Amino acid sequence: HGAAMLVMKTDGPIATRAARYGSLAGVIAAVLFVAAGVWIATGIAGFRVDSVVDTALASNPLHKTVSTAPGVWMDNYRHMPWTMAAPLLGVLGALASAVLLRLRRGGLAFVASGVSIASVILTVGFAIFPFLLPSSSVPGAGLTLWDASSSRLTLWIMLLATLVFLPLVLLYTAWVYRVLRGKVTDASIADT
Repeated sequence: HGAAMLVMKTDGPIATRAARYGSLAGVIAAVLFVAAGVWIATGIAGFRVDSVVDTALASNPLHKTVSTAPGVWMDNYRHMPWTMAAPLLGVLGALASAVLLRLRRGGLAFVASGVSIASVILTVGFAIFPFLLPSSSVPGAGLTLWDASSSRLTLWIMLLATLVFLPLVLLYTAWVYRVLRGKVTDASIADT
């Protein structure tokens, strides 16, 4: 991702090295991501909630039964096939970024790399759902999405805070990107 940014923001030998190393890193990332997926599917025990989870009751992480078995982390992909888009985009994004860096298309490589990063994170989220923090020592004590949810009042306050502060953050971010637009050249450094 950083290599794509360097290709966008620089010229000359720095951009050339960034394209070369970033391209190699993209291929290595895709290969390691696939290898990790095979390892998770075949060699690591996953967690499955066996009891009924009543989301209307007060949350208590210890009121559920959880079993472990190899390959269970892939259950969500079998039950919800649409989630396979995440690992597929993770691999394709990394490979596309590698190719686009070789072609010196920094902006498109940056987008492809961003898609790959987001997809890798989604892959993990889809695999471990509903767990947020599984417990390897006491599987039944693992934290699930329902165990970690806030009260309605807290969620309402956070919604209001988001409605106020998110536009401010977006405005500031837009201003920063406007100020930092363009390539970094010897002339632009001398002007500062």
